Amino acid sequence: MKILKKILIGLAIVIAVPLIVALFVQKDYAVERETIIDRPKLEVFEYIKHLKNQDNYSKWATIDPNMKKTYRGTDGTVGFVSAWESDNKEVGVGEQEIKKIIEGERVEFELRFFKPFEATEPAFMTTEAITENKTRVIWGFRGHLSYPMNLMMLFMDFEKIIGDDLQAGLNQLKTKLEK
Repeated sequence: MKILKKILIGLAIVIAVPLIVALFVQKDYAVERETIIDRPKLEVFEYIKHLKNQDNYSKWATIDPNMKKTYRGTDGTVGFVSAWESDNKEVGVGEQEIKKIIEGERVEFELRFFKPFEATEPAFMTTEAITENKTRVIWGFRGHLSYPMNLMMLFMDFEKIIGDDLQAGLNQLKTKLEK
């Protein structure tokens, strides 16, 4: 009986400690990356406000070239939805909707992931004129991990993981638009 009691106490501690730690771990994260593109601001903005164009520069769009894509609405306008479906777990199933456009300045998206996990997260892209022919583009993403899943924040560097993918996409966008 004493051995069983010690095993149960040990098991309770092993389960309780991470749950207690998770109470003190942040639940939200934000990632932004930027690049300067040698093109006028309005030209850059007109390109990035169309979700279909993300297929030409987003790192995630290149992971599975065979993913099924569907669209609803008019691209480049609020309410347009770009949906994807892939057997590749890195891509999964989800959709992205244009939620708000500040013409020439900012596009806000809502990403809805269905598989392999469920989440709804905001993202955005902004343009800012540096000179007449140079534009700063910022691509940002915000995320939330509910308790106790937020414990993953201790073991995964979302800033780096997502940031590297955003930067790869921005680098590809720069190359595409500067051709």
